[in-house]
Amino acid sequence: MTSVLKFLAVILGLAALPAFAQGVPASMQGKEAKQFFGAAKVGSRQGAAPFGSYAKGCIAGGVQLPQTGPTWQAMRLSRNRNWGHPQLIDFIADLSGQMRQRAGWPGLYVGDLSQPRGGPMLSGHRSHQLGLDADVWLMQPSRLDLSIRERENLSATSMRRANGAYVNSGWTRGQHELVKAAASDPRVARIFIFPGAKVQMCKDETGNRDWLRKVRPWWGHHYHMHVRLACPSGASGCINQDPIPAGDGCADAQEWVNNILNPPPPKPRDPNAPKPKPKRELTMADLPQQCVGVLQSQ
Repeated sequence: MTSVLKFLAVILGLAALPAFAQGVPASMQGKEAKQFFGAAKVGSRQGAAPFGSYAKGCIAGGVQLPQTGPTWQAMRLSRNRNWGHPQLIDFIADLSGQMRQRAGWPGLYVGDLSQPRGGPMLSGHRSHQLGLDADVWLMQPSRLDLSIRERENLSATSMRRANGAYVNSGWTRGQHELVKAAASDPRVARIFIFPGAKVQMCKDETGNRDWLRKVRPWWGHHYHMHVRLACPSGASGCINQDPIPAGDGCADAQEWVNNILNPPPPKPRDPNAPKPKPKRELTMADLPQQCVGVLQSQ
C-alpha cells in the first residue's frame, strides 16, 4: 500500500480493520453476523458448499430437511433450523431408516441442524454453522404424526443420572444402536454425548468396537446426541477438526465420570489476574469471505 493509500485508509478508519474487513460491505461492518444469518429464511441459490469451520463459517446452497419424512419428524419448526448440506439431509434419512431394523423404532425426532445459510445463530449453539451438525433426540419416538404445535411443546427425555456419570432407566439397547449406527457411518466425524452414556456403551459393546472412537464425552447432550459430519469430499473451503486420538476413548470417558463423582479441587485463582473477557460475538470480518456472497445470493 502506497503512502497516499495508507493515509486515506487511516482517514477512513480502515487501517485498524483486518484485511478481509475492508471487503465487507459497509452495511455489514461492525455488526453481529448472527443478525444477518438469523434473518435468512431460505438457503442461497448456489451450489452446496460449506465455508470455514464448524463454529466460524456458513453454507451455500443449504437444503431443508422435510418437516416429516417416512422415518423422521423435524422438531421445533419455529426455529427454522432444519437446514443443512445435502449430505446431512441424506444422513438423517439413512439413520432414521436404520432404526426400524436395528431397534424396532418408527424413526427419529430430529432437533437443530443449521440455519438456512448456516452461520452464527441468534441463540444457543456456537457450532452448527456449516450445515454439517445435527442434534438427534435420544428418546424413542412414540409416533410420527405430531402436529406442529406438538413439536413445539413435546419435551425430550433425559437419559442421564448422577449429573451425567451414569445412564438412567430410559437408556435401552435402542439408544446404544442409535449411536452405533450413526458412528458407523463413514460420513460421521464425531458424536458428542454425555460421559455416562459413552462408558455404558463401552461396557455393553461385545462386537466390533471401532465405532466407539468417534463417540466423544461432552457436557450436556443427555437429551440428544450431537452428530458432526466430516467435510464433504472436494469441499476445499471447509475446515475439518483435528483427527480423533487413537483408541476407543473409553478410558478418557471413564476419567470424565470419575471427575463427576469425585470433582478435583478447583485451581487456586490468582487475585491479581485480570478477569476473563466475555466471548465476543462474531462479525462478518471473522467469517470466510465467501460468507458475504452466501448472504447476498438470492
